[in-house]
Amino acid sequence: MLRTASCLLGGLLLASSPAFAGLFADDDARKQVQQLELRVVQLERRLAEAEIQNKLAVRSILDLQMQIDMQTTEMRKQRGQFEEFSHALQDAEKRQRDFYTDLDSRLRPLEGGTAGAATRAAPSSGSSDAASENRAFETAYGFYRAEKYREAASAFSGFLKQYPQSMHEANVYYWMGNAYFLSKDYANAVAAYRILLDKHDDHPRAPDSMLNLAESQLLLKQKSAAKTTLKQLIARFPGSDASGKAKKRLAALK
Repeated sequence: MLRTASCLLGGLLLASSPAFAGLFADDDARKQVQQLELRVVQLERRLAEAEIQNKLAVRSILDLQMQIDMQTTEMRKQRGQFEEFSHALQDAEKRQRDFYTDLDSRLRPLEGGTAGAATRAAPSSGSSDAASENRAFETAYGFYRAEKYREAASAFSGFLKQYPQSMHEANVYYWMGNAYFLSKDYANAVAAYRILLDKHDDHPRAPDSMLNLAESQLLLKQKSAAKTTLKQLIARFPGSDASGKAKKRLAALK
């Protein structure tokens, strides 16, 4: 019994000694250090994540700036193309107005003669067919003089189908080409002028037809073909009024 009491007393004395208290203090300190280390690790991890987020944000800003720069460059390019197109359109409109003025000045002296020639043909033929042919021509030409160009083109086309061997064939193709041109149907204008030149290359209206053909080709953006037509016009009809105009037009295209 005494021995047990002595052991208990000894244990109490040991627990109350400074050395034993130091052991508990060391444990607490280690725990605090571990907690601090854990907090440092956590803070470092958060800092690393923040740096990553910052880098991503910077990269996003740089990407956005790059996209803005590309869009700005593209807008400038498109603005430049639009200005070029606008200038080209203005030039084309001016060229077309000039051509209409020139065409009108060339056609006015011919209008009276054309109508009169068709009217005079009826009595000399002495046949109802010739009279009908002339009336059909006058009807189509009447649409043209009234500036109903689509109706005129259609009427001239119908005339050629009804009278394929007509003495007016060359004139019909010429006026039909002009009617198509003035109604801005440049493809059909080209076709009409080409047929006239293929079948009646020595006709008095051949030079004007070639000049009109070149203008139609220009409006169809067939610049190379138009230049070829103008050169052929100058070579084939060097002394004509159309040839002089062709030289000016060709010089403007270079």
